[in-house]
Amino acid sequence: MDKNYNTEVNIKDLVAPYFYKWKYFLGFILFMFIIAIYLIKSTAPVYKIQTSVLIKDAKKMSSASGDFGILQSLGGFSGMGTNSIENELKIFESKTIVEDVVRNHRFQTPIYTEQRFYDLELYGSSSPYIINVVEEKEVDSETSIKPIYLKVTGQQIILSSKNWKQDISTSFNRMVSLPFANIIIRKNPLYKVSKDLKMGDVFFTYSDFQNTVINFRKELKVDLLDKDGTVIGLSVDFQNRDKAKDFLNAVVQQYNLYAVNDKNIESKKTKDFIDERISIISKELGNVETQKANYKTSNNIVDLATEAKINLQQKEQAKVRSIELESQIELNNILKNFLNKKEIGEVLPVNIGVDNESAGKAVQEYNSMVLKRNKYLENATPNNPIVKDLDKQISGLKISLLESLQKNNTSLQLAKKSVDEQVGSSQTLIGKIPSQEKIFRNIERQQQIKENLYLILLQKREEAAITMAITAEKARVIDLAYVDKKPVAPKKAIIVGLAFIFGIIIPFLYIYISELFNKKIITRKDIEKFSNIPVVGEIPRLQRGDTELITPNNLSPMAEAFRILVTNLKYLLGNSGNSKKIMVTSSVKGEGKTFVSVNLALVLASSGKKVLVIGSDIRNPQLQRYNPSMKMAFGLTEFLHGEINDISEIIHPSGFHINCDFIYSGAIPPNPADLLENGKYEELISQVNIKYDYIILDTAPLMLVTDSLLISQLADATVYITRSEYSEKDYILFANNLLETGKIKNASFVLNDLNKQNFGYGNTYGYGYNAEAKKWWMKIFRK
Repeated sequence: MDKNYNTEVNIKDLVAPYFYKWKYFLGFILFMFIIAIYLIKSTAPVYKIQTSVLIKDAKKMSSASGDFGILQSLGGFSGMGTNSIENELKIFESKTIVEDVVRNHRFQTPIYTEQRFYDLELYGSSSPYIINVVEEKEVDSETSIKPIYLKVTGQQIILSSKNWKQDISTSFNRMVSLPFANIIIRKNPLYKVSKDLKMGDVFFTYSDFQNTVINFRKELKVDLLDKDGTVIGLSVDFQNRDKAKDFLNAVVQQYNLYAVNDKNIESKKTKDFIDERISIISKELGNVETQKANYKTSNNIVDLATEAKINLQQKEQAKVRSIELESQIELNNILKNFLNKKEIGEVLPVNIGVDNESAGKAVQEYNSMVLKRNKYLENATPNNPIVKDLDKQISGLKISLLESLQKNNTSLQLAKKSVDEQVGSSQTLIGKIPSQEKIFRNIERQQQIKENLYLILLQKREEAAITMAITAEKARVIDLAYVDKKPVAPKKAIIVGLAFIFGIIIPFLYIYISELFNKKIITRKDIEKFSNIPVVGEIPRLQRGDTELITPNNLSPMAEAFRILVTNLKYLLGNSGNSKKIMVTSSVKGEGKTFVSVNLALVLASSGKKVLVIGSDIRNPQLQRYNPSMKMAFGLTEFLHGEINDISEIIHPSGFHINCDFIYSGAIPPNPADLLENGKYEELISQVNIKYDYIILDTAPLMLVTDSLLISQLADATVYITRSEYSEKDYILFANNLLETGKIKNASFVLNDLNKQNFGYGNTYGYGYNAEAKKWWMKIFRK
C-alpha cells in the first residue's frame, strides 16, 4: 500500500487553530485589560516636577586672577576654572545639600492616608500633623520598620504598629520614645480640610536619615539644558507635588546658601550653633525622660500629690484614734479609783463613756447587788446572814470588776502604742514628700524647659535660614518648581498596550504549545496526514438537549452527517445484490462505536432497507443501553454457547424503527474469544444474510482485545471510528498496519464527536425549511 501520506504544510491549517479559538484571545484581552485598569487605579499617580536656574558668572575668571586668565585661554588650561558649569552640576547633586534639605523639611516621616486603591501621601496644608524626629536610635539593618498608625482623640494620641505589641500613648508637643527614634508630634497650624479628600486611617512611615538622603539623591536629576549656556534644570518624580516643589526649591536655596556662605558668616555660625544645640538638647531630652522614669521606679512613686493626700488622711485618722484610746484609758483609771475609794454600800457611776461592754454589765450588776443589800438593811442588821452573803458577793464582784478594768486598760495602752507608731510612720512619709516633690518637680521642670527650648531652637533655625536666604543668590531662579499636567506614572498607554500585547501573546503561546504537544486527532486532516484510508464521515458533537438517536425526517446536522456517511459507504460497498455486512470498530473504548452503529442502522432503515445490528462486543456490551429493558434478554452469547439455536429468539425489534432489529450481546461470558471462533458466529451471519439488506457488526476495540479480528473477515467493509479530541494520532498508524497486513479489509474512517468549527467541508450540515441556523445569541441563552 502506498505510504506517501499527505505531509504538505498548509498555511491555512497552521493559522486555523488561532482563528477557531478566537474566544481565547478575546477573553485574555479582556482579562488583561481588567488587570491593566486595576494597576492604573491601584498605583498612586507620580508627577514630574522641575525647576531651572541660571548660574551667574559660570566659566569666568575674576579680574584678580592675573596672568592665569591668559593661561586658561590656552587650550591646555581650559578646564582649570574653579567656577565651571560642570562643577555646579555636581554641587547640586552633592550629598551635603540633600542632607540639609532632608534635615530641614522632616522628610524622614512622610504621612499617608489610606484610600480605596492606594495610600495617598499628605504634605503641607493637606497633612493634619507634623512629626519631628528628635533623636534616632540604633536599629538592626535587617529590621523592617512597619507603618505607624495614629489615632487621635482630643489631645490624646495612640500609636500602633506591627513592630510592637502594646499601643503607645502620648499627646501633642510631648516627646515619645519609639523603638527606632524619639519623636514629637505637633498639630499642623496650616492644615486645611479638603472637601475632595475623604480621610481614611492616617499613618506615617520612618526611614533613618542616611537612607532618606540616599533615596532623595536617587530621585534628583540635574542636567544642563543647553550645552552652550549656564542654565541648569533640576527635576524629580514624586507622588506629592507640593513636597516635590518644596524639595527642589529647597535644593536651590541650599545651593545659594553655600554659595554666599562668606557673606553670611554670622548667620551661618548662628545656624551651626542652633544645630549643635538641637543635637545636644535632643540627647538631654532623652536623658531627662530616662531619669524621670528611674526616679519613679526607685521611690515607688506613681503620683506624689495623691500619695501625700493619702498619708495626711491616714495621719489625721491615727491621731483621732490615739485621742479616743487615751480617753478610754483615763475613764478606766477614774472608774478604778472610784471603785477603790467607795464603801461596800455605795453604788458606782454608769454611762461615763467607758467603751467596754463587759465592764458596763459588771457595773450594772454591782449596783444592783448594792441596792439590794441596802434594801435589806432597812429591815435588818449588818449581821443578818442574807446581808452578809450579799456583802461577800459584792466584794467578789468588785475584785472581778477591777481585774476586768485592768486588762482593758492594758489592751488600750497596746492599741494606743500601735496607733502612735502609725502616726509616726505617716509623719515620716509626709516629711519625705517635700524633698521628693522638689526633686521630681526639678526633673519635670528640666524636661519642660528642654522641650520648650527644642521647639524654640527649631523656630530660631528657621529664622536664621530666612536671614541667610535674604542675601544675594548665586543661582537666579528662572522657573520656580512647577508640575507637568500629565503624570509620568502610571503610564496608562504603555500599560494598556502591554495588556493588549500579553492578551494576544498568552493565548497564542497556549494554543501553539497545545498544538505542538497535541497527540489527539482533532480534524479529518489529522487522519489524512497519516493515512490513505478514506474518511467517509464526520459526526458533529451533540449539543446540550440533543437526542442521541436520529428520528425519521430529522434535518439536524447530525442526521445529515449520517446520511452523508451512508452515501459514502454505498460507494465503498458497491452494487452487489447480497446483503452488506459492515463492521464498526475502533482502537479503544469510548470512541462511539455503538452510537455510530445504531444511528447508521436507523438511517439505512429510514430508506426502506432491512437492517440488523449485532452487538458483537460481548466483553463490554453497550447496545442494550439504548433499551435498558433488554439488558437481561437472550443474545449473541447464548447463541454462540449453544443454549439457543433458533435465531428468532435472539432477534429483537429495535423499538426505534420498524425496519431495524437488534441482536443484543447477552450475558458476559468467561471466554469471549473461544465463543467467537467456534464457528457459530459464521452460522449466525449465514442465517441472517438472507433476511436483511444490511448487517452491522458492533464490535470490540481492536487495540484492547482480539475479538474483532476473529470476525473481521466476515465483513464487506470496516468502519473505523475515531473520536475528535479523544483518539490519539498513533491509533491511525495502528489502523494502517491492520489494513496493510490484511487483518481488516475495505476500511474507512469516521471522525466522531467533532466540534462544528473543525468540520473539513463547511461548518454546518442541514438542508431544508427546518434547517435554519440559530443565531449566536440564541445559542448563548440555550446554554
